[in-house]
Amino acid sequence: MTQRPDLSTLSSEEKDALINALLARVEELERRLGLNSSNSGKPPSSDGLKKPSRVNNQREKTGRKSGGQAGHEGTNLRQVANPDKVIDHCPPVCTGCGGALGIERATGHRKRQVFDLPKPEVQVTEHRAHLCWCPECGTETQAAFPDEVTAAAQYGATVVALVVYLQAWHLIPEDRLAELMSDVFGVDLATSTIAVMGQRKAQELAGLAEYIEQQVKQATVKHMDETGYRIAGVLQWLHVASTWLLTCYRTSRKRGAMLAGVRGIIVHDFWRPYLNMDGVTHALCNAHHLRELKALIDIEKEPWAWAMHRFLRQACHAANLACAQRRSLRPAFLAWLSARYDRILAQGFAFHESQPPLGAWECKRRGRTRRRTGHNLLIRLRDHKDDTLRFLRDPTVPFTNNQAERDLRMMRVRQKISGGFRSDTGAQTFATLRTVLSTARKQGWNILVTLTTPPASLTQNLRTA
Repeated sequence: MTQRPDLSTLSSEEKDALINALLARVEELERRLGLNSSNSGKPPSSDGLKKPSRVNNQREKTGRKSGGQAGHEGTNLRQVANPDKVIDHCPPVCTGCGGALGIERATGHRKRQVFDLPKPEVQVTEHRAHLCWCPECGTETQAAFPDEVTAAAQYGATVVALVVYLQAWHLIPEDRLAELMSDVFGVDLATSTIAVMGQRKAQELAGLAEYIEQQVKQATVKHMDETGYRIAGVLQWLHVASTWLLTCYRTSRKRGAMLAGVRGIIVHDFWRPYLNMDGVTHALCNAHHLRELKALIDIEKEPWAWAMHRFLRQACHAANLACAQRRSLRPAFLAWLSARYDRILAQGFAFHESQPPLGAWECKRRGRTRRRTGHNLLIRLRDHKDDTLRFLRDPTVPFTNNQAERDLRMMRVRQKISGGFRSDTGAQTFATLRTVLSTARKQGWNILVTLTTPPASLTQNLRTA
């Protein structure tokens, strides 16, 4: 706890400095109270009961009604031509004379269909390796079991795939998964058996996961992000590098331990270690910029922030229209957008030059003179203009880093459900499985089929662009 100074012993200049420092501190604390998931990088779960309304959507209005649009193919339940089972219902007696009726007197029918699941049952297949006697030489020869049959009693590939699918993809904890398998299928699994199934499947898919990582590194455009993870009681980091077809996860004890050998364009937030990567071109996430600008609009009321917020949204809309029409933005229009961007920055710098100074005290943590939050954002947008507006000149570069954030979101959900990992092995197993399963989902593969298909076949069918 900071010791309170004796005001009676302070000079007039010291009191003024103290007042300025306290006012700056109050301003900073008030700003923190005004931050939420809509105007900062804070997760929605941190909003609590004060969660802001989601009515104020930042998307451009299209003029169309919500819901399915004209020409959209519906996915509602429809009757099939050849049902698996037919049950006939006939009236027992005639409503006119009371005579007996049956199916032989039917003249027509109406039909309704019920879609349901049969009761799941486990099928036990017995493999018998026979010992055969040769009548020619009298030798007895023992047959061999299939390669996948290695124990006197074991679970089949479908059971293993289902367990891995439910645990690694749907994030069901081991205890609850054991209950589910027992209640639904009558299969009694120990939690240790579930863990072993995941480890063995991860070892089987390790080569495919490494191949996916290499393909992500070579992709023209990829997204990168990271999040903290508790592994063996220590804060470590889960990194993601992904495209719209591939996902690569990896764990590391160092937050800045990025993938080595990455080339091309990387889309990321403004975390400085990304800027130190060699041999890459950068594209900054404008969703982060929009949230920071919204905070400046809501809290500091800075006029230039509203203009920049509107500019970025309109620029994104223009880039999306050009992409939909499979054309590039005209050079004259790009020059006009660039000039407008510069004018808004000039407006922002003029606004901050007109503000009273914050005082002579310095930020001790970083050892440099403190600036207002809006002023720091202006410097970033000025010094990294090309990285901010790269989506306008290159149609392959998206406006945001939402791809990486979506790929990380379920990993955070897993942490909320089950907490951290007890060991590095468990964390690496989960990262390997999620690498393959997330990629399979993007490829349009059925995940259960993926988990029962040889990795060599999956590698051959993997699309990278």
